[in-house]
Amino acid sequence: MSDDSYFSYYEETINAVQPKVKFEVGLFTKPSSNGRKMELIITDNQLTGIKEKVLNDIRLDADDALMLYKSYDIIGIGHLADFVRRKRHGKKAFFVYNQHLNYTNVCINHCRFCAYSRRKGQPESFTLSIDDVRKKLSDRIAEPITEIHMVGGINPELPFDYYLGLLKTIKEIRPNVTIKAFTAVEIDHLAGISGLSLEDTIHTLKSAGLEMLPGGGAEVLSARVRDKLFPRKIGHERWLEVVSKIHAAGLTSNATMLYGHIETLEERANHFIRLRALQDKTRGFTAFIPLAFHSKNTLMSEIPSTTAFDDLKNIAIARLMLDNFDHIKAYWVMIGEKLAQTALSFGADDLDGTIIEEKITHMAGATSSKGLTRQKIRGMIQAAGWEPVERDSFYNEIIS
Repeated sequence: MSDDSYFSYYEETINAVQPKVKFEVGLFTKPSSNGRKMELIITDNQLTGIKEKVLNDIRLDADDALMLYKSYDIIGIGHLADFVRRKRHGKKAFFVYNQHLNYTNVCINHCRFCAYSRRKGQPESFTLSIDDVRKKLSDRIAEPITEIHMVGGINPELPFDYYLGLLKTIKEIRPNVTIKAFTAVEIDHLAGISGLSLEDTIHTLKSAGLEMLPGGGAEVLSARVRDKLFPRKIGHERWLEVVSKIHAAGLTSNATMLYGHIETLEERANHFIRLRALQDKTRGFTAFIPLAFHSKNTLMSEIPSTTAFDDLKNIAIARLMLDNFDHIKAYWVMIGEKLAQTALSFGADDLDGTIIEEKITHMAGATSSKGLTRQKIRGMIQAAGWEPVERDSFYNEIIS
């Protein structure tokens, strides 16, 4: 089928399905008449202004985010995001060989959306000793792990020295691994129990081996959502303050957004704007990860799972809105391996990693694997037409 006949066929198909939508050249790349310039085809004419901004590297605003969220042109939105993604990373798709460690699920915050936390003494509550951590690391010492991802609950019985011991033990067992640990919520708690200022707490953790932070804890940067779902946890102003201090100390971090619960589209858009504003100041965010809410075993179990449509749209809109973030992840643990693979064509350029032993999302009902092999991730990427690139925590390529 020739290009012209293909696009005529596509136009007829779109008009048959959406007869009230005027077909226009936009997304799906189509050669122009001179054969030199590629155009993008969208089917939602309301996105025309956004398309022009994307093509001309003009920053999108909150109104644009809302228009994207309200549009049903998922293919058009996806290809706009893919256009941006390919300009940054070509056909590369990244992953890391990492191991997750969850040191405790005892937590005093009792967030309504959390299936992971337990009160002390409850069935399934746990706190790892330093020896437990040493064993978990030693059991996988033969594997070429380059990153340890470590988070836990806010357990008031653990002293500050325990956290320093965790970091030092990891460096003792794996001196060359990158430790990505503790959300901004945990850092705020540690500053409260250390007897030190926030800045000195961060410096002390850094000296013990901390090199990077994951992005959790913000959930949605909204006072309304916090009041309803996690009132015991720090608010968005404090979260942004803690992260800015982390970046000022020379540590990088990720950022996330938990979506698919009670947040509004406006709150999602404002979340992007707030993250982007902080990134303009600090340049300390490495990647953004949309996190799909899983309600099973939570106090919000009546909320249905997110749809594939919404999962892909959140990844694509993140890529379009966060123009100062280098990387957007498709976190396969939360959206499943197959959809994460598809998301590589909707703006994502990273599948996260091998994980090895994920607990938090699986306690909320995730049906994805608890870990993937390097070969499995490479195969997922290649099967989708991308070039797998194993990386370290800072996106330096690893030649294996």
